[in-house]
Amino acid sequence: MITEKELVHSNEKLLTFKQGVKDCIPTWLGYISIGFAAGIVGVSSKLSIVEIALLSGLVYAGASQFIICALLAAHSPAMAIILTTFIVNLRNFLLSATIAPYFTKYSLVKNLGIGIFVTDESFGLAMNKIVKGENINDHWMNGINVSSYIIWVVSCVIGAVCGNWIPDPKVFGLDFAVTAMFAALLILQLQSIKSSKIKHYLSLIAYMIVAMIIFSLFVPSHLAVILSTLIVATIGVVTDK
Repeated sequence: MITEKELVHSNEKLLTFKQGVKDCIPTWLGYISIGFAAGIVGVSSKLSIVEIALLSGLVYAGASQFIICALLAAHSPAMAIILTTFIVNLRNFLLSATIAPYFTKYSLVKNLGIGIFVTDESFGLAMNKIVKGENINDHWMNGINVSSYIIWVVSCVIGAVCGNWIPDPKVFGLDFAVTAMFAALLILQLQSIKSSKIKHYLSLIAYMIVAMIIFSLFVPSHLAVILSTLIVATIGVVTDK
């Protein structure tokens, strides 16, 4: 008779690197669209193709790359750009901390490799499986992270090359691609949540909206996002049963 531990171990084995790549394919559409737009914006900010490639490879964050380009265009000082980017990307600390308990059995090196490449989208995919009660492992997560990273960098570079042909990405709705992708991930999670918890999760969404509106009246939007996330995430952990 197969024990529960053996069944869990068997399920984890099925989650291969290839399966991670396959599960990530739907999110690539968002990466391609917004990465293409980021490349175009980079060119309009007077960055070279090489600089855009390095920016996308080293920063690897759509929101931050757009902000960096805007600050460069405004001739902001280097320290202001670095500090703003750090604050905007601080949410990745929360994302990595949330899924870290599911990778404690792996070495520090493997955990660093997973954490460095975690994005909002890969976090969403991981949480979608966790909410469903499914198991995740390092091979599956690396499949998502590595493929997403490659798609993002390539998309940014292609956008940079084509930058002179498409001066305004908003004309094609490319700026809405990531928003649409997150909406789809949210719907998938809500569908898999037990009916008894739907009210709790909807309440948290409402708290997040209210907190964002209130904080946006007093601080910049990127700080409002971080403060709202910290507060609502804490409420979610404390009130979850």
